Amino acid sequence: MAVIFDNEKKIFTLQTDHTTYQAQVDPYGFLLHLYYGSRTKGSMEYLLTHYDRGFSGNPYDAGDDRSYSMDTLPQEYPCQGNGDFRSPCLVIKNGDQTYSCDLRYQGHEIKDGKYGITGLPAVYAKKNEAQTLEIFLEDPVSKVKVILIYGVLPEYDVITRSVKVINGGNAPIILEKIQTACLDFVSGDYDLIQFYGRHAMERNMQRTPIVHGAQVIGSRRGTSSHQHNPFMIIAGKGTDEDHGSCYGMSFVYSGNFKGEAERDQFNQTRVSMGLQDELFEYALLPGEVFDAPEVVLSYSREGLSALSHNYHRVYRRHLCRGKYKMTPRPVLLNNWEATYFDFTGDKIYEIAKQASELGVEMLVLDDGWFGKRDSDFSGLGDWFVNEAKLGGTLNSLVTRINGLGMKFGIWVEPEMVSEDSQLYRAHPDWAFIIPGRKPVRSRSQLVLDFSRPQVVDYVFDQISRVLDSANIEYVKWDMNRSITDVYSALARNNGQGEVLHRYILGLYDFLERLCKRYPDLLIEGCSGGGGRFDAGMLYYTPQIWCSDNTDAIDRIRIQYGTSFGYPVSAVGSHVSAVPNHQTGRTTPMKTRGIVAMAGSFGYELDLNKITDEDKECVKAQIQQYHNDWDLIHNGNYYRLTNPFENSETAAWEFVSDDRSEALLNVVTLDSHGNNPVSYIRLKGLDEAGFYYCESDGNIYCGMALMEAGIPVPAMEGEYQSWQMHLKIWN
Repeated sequence: MAVIFDNEKKIFTLQTDHTTYQAQVDPYGFLLHLYYGSRTKGSMEYLLTHYDRGFSGNPYDAGDDRSYSMDTLPQEYPCQGNGDFRSPCLVIKNGDQTYSCDLRYQGHEIKDGKYGITGLPAVYAKKNEAQTLEIFLEDPVSKVKVILIYGVLPEYDVITRSVKVINGGNAPIILEKIQTACLDFVSGDYDLIQFYGRHAMERNMQRTPIVHGAQVIGSRRGTSSHQHNPFMIIAGKGTDEDHGSCYGMSFVYSGNFKGEAERDQFNQTRVSMGLQDELFEYALLPGEVFDAPEVVLSYSREGLSALSHNYHRVYRRHLCRGKYKMTPRPVLLNNWEATYFDFTGDKIYEIAKQASELGVEMLVLDDGWFGKRDSDFSGLGDWFVNEAKLGGTLNSLVTRINGLGMKFGIWVEPEMVSEDSQLYRAHPDWAFIIPGRKPVRSRSQLVLDFSRPQVVDYVFDQISRVLDSANIEYVKWDMNRSITDVYSALARNNGQGEVLHRYILGLYDFLERLCKRYPDLLIEGCSGGGGRFDAGMLYYTPQIWCSDNTDAIDRIRIQYGTSFGYPVSAVGSHVSAVPNHQTGRTTPMKTRGIVAMAGSFGYELDLNKITDEDKECVKAQIQQYHNDWDLIHNGNYYRLTNPFENSETAAWEFVSDDRSEALLNVVTLDSHGNNPVSYIRLKGLDEAGFYYCESDGNIYCGMALMEAGIPVPAMEGEYQSWQMHLKIWN
């Protein structure tokens, strides 16, 4: 049993293969958090302490007992109004305009299988793979009901959390803050690891001590954003890749979010994750229900690598869906950096022809194939083919490219509209514009109001007509601006604070319909690259364009940060032209290929314009990618160096589950005269095993490679690369 309830002590115990999570109903009906960490036996209630803490108030039920305070006890789901002055998960404005909530235990239910959430993405599992716990809480005055929902996937050391709020009273209430999951630590000294960035330089790792006061990450941009990722790690002091305790919190949501870490006056730590409360007010009429998006929790006592592996496995197998969830994806070429808007059907065909001769399997036609779209200034929203530009129908172009033995895909940006478009002229009220104000433009475009079903239905019909018109097997779904000027003419009771969440529900509705109507379609998510790289999108799009920055050296750092919470199979990564269009840097074709192979592999250039030597390199890269696909996508990924700290080399490794095969990847980040030798220690190998190296013909002891390492050979020139492919030697 993954979920156990001790009826005598009122303790809930959630067990995974290596972790234990405990909560207890106290004598007054409050739900207290006892423990989360390495797997234990018995009750952890002895960790609770009770002292008179002065200005920390006491529940009325406790009478004269001043040692009992919600301000000092660890809670499972803290709310505002019961005497806890730390940051709450739930803030409710009641029908009488007061802010008060006092949740008490009413009952629980344990079920086989994993719960789902209506209209929202979530981890899924079969009945024999997971269990669900629902704990029912209620405010005795307002009759607000809160259901805390836990999913336990023992094999993956993962516990998921969701929350359902039901207005069981007679008056409307307003949710002003709702976070999904909270972890209260009664002791310990922790660091917060989070992943910040900007457009074209996403998910830089930052590690800071959790200090007294609150540290907050999040997004107000309408998307999960380039600036902060909805994934964070709470790590013990000294925890590194291979040692020490760490906790992960991953938000399965693609819109505004908030993550908080707070150390209180008694050195207790509270960490929470959920919806951003700024720009959020959600009204619930009597009987109405609100479902909070899911948070995925995991714990490791063996360092950051093991924590990452937990997320990689569960997201590959129990979040991503569809035909390409676990099967090889075609090596593609996207024409964007090859042509930008300047192309014809014949030009695209010529690019595809050369690509097919080198082994590329799919041509993706990026922005500019529809409406009046020859620049950023027009055409978005007019999802009909520009046949004059293509020199014929889309079907005729697709047929020509299919004739080369290649698949075909297109780029779309369904959430956007240009002011210079037929759609905007017909329906200006469908765009986010506040009446009486001039809107904020970004990339010369506005955002469509996807909180309105009518808008979602219209755009879905337009995109479907295009997809039905030709043999289109891939869609790149882009979103190239943040959301401002939030106003919806159809907001309930003019409740504009609901609009951004309803927008995300509209987006998910569109994507769910797309997945069901086209089950064999490969969808790649994108938002100016990595501006919406989150677990929510992975439920619909098994890969996401990792960054608009295709420079191989910058990508090493971007993909390093991404790897902490997301599997390699989710990373869209391409070889592009040099000098690179974002940085101006020149790197060898071999190095660009090795970096791009740490993801779903492809090209972003005109292969007609490269040298014959590089063309041979492309052929070899594609063959290698096919040979190593299973190892790269399904193997365990190890970060061997930190490219933000090690200025000499970047190194990473893929190891098969059975440890019979490994692929070491090394890129030099800097070069000097008379360079010292770098030694790279491998990880994850069979200590007692011996490995044959294909490139040098040598046989190495697994323990030796992990303890002493391997010297990186001297290589002349900047940004050189080296690989070592190992197979177990019998």
